[in-house]
Amino acid sequence: MDSFSTLIRTASHEQHVEAETSTFMSDLLGGRLGVDAYARYTEQLWFVYEALEDAAARLASDPVAGPFVRPELLRLPSLERDLAHLRGADWRAGVTALPATEEYAARIRECADQWPAGYIAHHYTRYLGDLSGGQIIRDKAERTWGFTKKGDGVRFYVFDGIGNPAAFKREYRELLDGIRADDLEKQRVIAECKRAFALNTGVFRALGEEFPLSA
Repeated sequence: MDSFSTLIRTASHEQHVEAETSTFMSDLLGGRLGVDAYARYTEQLWFVYEALEDAAARLASDPVAGPFVRPELLRLPSLERDLAHLRGADWRAGVTALPATEEYAARIRECADQWPAGYIAHHYTRYLGDLSGGQIIRDKAERTWGFTKKGDGVRFYVFDGIGNPAAFKREYRELLDGIRADDLEKQRVIAECKRAFALNTGVFRALGEEFPLSA
C-alpha cells in the first residue's frame, strides 16, 4: 500500500503540472517577460506567505499541524528583502493582491483557523514546491535579470537553514506519512492539496491576463 505522501503526490500530479505549465509561468521562465512581471509575481507570493506564516505561530503547538511548522522554512523576511530590492524601500505602500490571490490567502486562513489538517495541505504544496521547483525560477531570474547569485531579488528561493534539501524533503514526507488522521481525513487533505494547486493556478491565470504576451 502506498504511503500517504505518495498518495498526495500522485493524486495532485495533474494539478501540479497545470500550475507549472501555465502561460504566465512559461513566459516568465522563457525569458519573454520583464522584471516587472517577476516583481508582480513576488508581490502575490508575499500575500500568500503572510497568510501561511501568520498562522504558523498559532499552530506551532497544534498536535496535527504543529510538527510541520519549521522555522527554517519561513519565507516572509526573505520575500520582504526581495520586494524592497524590486520595488524600493516603500514597497508596502504599492503592493496589491489580485482577486485570485485574495481568494488563495483567504482559504489558507480559513483552514488555519478551522481545520489544521487542511492547513498542512497548503503548507506542503507551497514549501516543498518552492524548495524544489522554485530553484528553477531562482536560476532563471539570476540569469535573465542579473540578480546577484542568491542575493536580494531571489532570496525567497534560498533556504539558508536547510543544508540538505533532499534529506529535509524526506523528513517532511515522513511527517506526512505519520499524520494524525484517519483514512477519510486523509482523503480530505488530498482534495485540499488539489484545491491549493488550483488556487495557485488561478493566480498564474490572473498574472497572465495582466501580462498577456502570448495572447
